[in-house]
Order: sequence, then structure tokens, then C-alpha cells
Amino acid sequence: MNEQHPINTSCQVIGQTQTPLSDKFAAPIITTEAPIVQMPVVLTEKTIQIVVESNISLDPPAIEIKRIIKNDVFLKQCNLVPLAFTPIPGTNYRLVTKAKLFFQGYIRKNIEYVNDEYNRVIYNCIVNVPFSNSIDLIEDDFLSLALIAGSSDTTSHFINPKNGDLPHSEKYPFENTIFYNKQPYCELVSTQFIGLDFSPCLTDLNEPFDTLHERIVLNLTLKVLQIQQVQI
Repeated sequence: MNEQHPINTSCQVIGQTQTPLSDKFAAPIITTEAPIVQMPVVLTEKTIQIVVESNISLDPPAIEIKRIIKNDVFLKQCNLVPLAFTPIPGTNYRLVTKAKLFFQGYIRKNIEYVNDEYNRVIYNCIVNVPFSNSIDLIEDDFLSLALIAGSSDTTSHFINPKNGDLPHSEKYPFENTIFYNKQPYCELVSTQFIGLDFSPCLTDLNEPFDTLHERIVLNLTLKVLQIQQVQI
């Protein structure tokens, strides 16, 4: 064997034909009655308009805003506070017919600007613009009503055997019943921004400014859910 005339050898390959395996439909095992499942239930879906104003400091100062790359909304807190109830007869559970929805979050903005007309170095300024608000919800606003169980706390006092006019301060019976509810929670569905960014102080062309005033109208669509038992 040499480099000009290599020796070619054949490689032996052994092939096998596999016997097909039989398959058949596997019938699922189901209950004959409608089962009860625990799943998220949509309580309400609301579009809320929020007006946000803020002052953004620029360091170093800017002479021109090139662009605002993105506006993202982050929801930090969303809490449903029940205000009125309708009891379910024969149970400790109540349906929420009136509530206040509190929410809090921030808008993240990425601002690109230049501060020198000659070097044209682009600076990034990433800011979080906070917002918070609350809305009232009445029964007609709900697609399904939130379910809250009530707890009870009962205590009794004994009369002091040495003085029938005074309660016994050393012992008393008590009874506590506590229900642990599924707390309603929120999901962010969509956001819409309409806004204006400008310098609050008028400046000449190519004169730097270090503050950007922002006015935003934010349309925020939220979905409120609760884990409930549902018969399907």
C-alpha cells in the first residue's frame, strides 16, 4: 500500500428484518358519573386605563433621544379584597359579590440617546416606572363568583367560685375552626401604551438636558382566577 494506490477493502454488513409487533387500541378507563375536578376558574377579566407621569434623570445629559427600544409591563402584586358576601345555605362558604382589586407593577423602558453631536456615542438608560391602582368590582363584573370559607373562633369563661361576680381568669374553654381558602390571583393578558416623552425645560438645538418627562396612558387587561372544584 502506498499513498498513490490505497488498498480498498469491503466492510461486511449484516442486516436483519424485524418481525412487526402487533398493536391495538387501548380503551381508556373512565368513570360513568361526571367527575369533580379542581381547576382555575376565571372570575373576571377587566381592561383598566392607568395614567402614569414620571421624571426620568439622564446621566450624562442628552442632546437627542434616538429611540425607546421597548416598553414592558411587570405585575408585582395583584390582590382581590372581598367586601360583600352571599352565604351558601348549609355550609361555611360564602360567594363574593363585591370586592376591590389592588394591583401594582412597573413599566420597564430602555432609552437610547446621544450627549455629544460630534462623538455620537449612544447611551442606554434602563428605568422602571412604577404604577399602582385599584378598581371596584360588583356582582355584574364577575363571570364566576369567588368562593371564600369563613372561620370561627369561640371562647367561654367560667365564674370565679370564690367570687361569683368575677370571671375566672385562669382557665377558659375555646373552639377554633379554620378554613384555608384558595386565594384569587391575576394573570396579565395584554398591554397597550400611548404616551409622550419630552424635556420639561425648553432648550436650544444641541443644548443638553438631563430630565425627561413622561406621560403614559396604559391600558392594562387583567384576568382574575381562583382554583375551585368544578363538576364536568
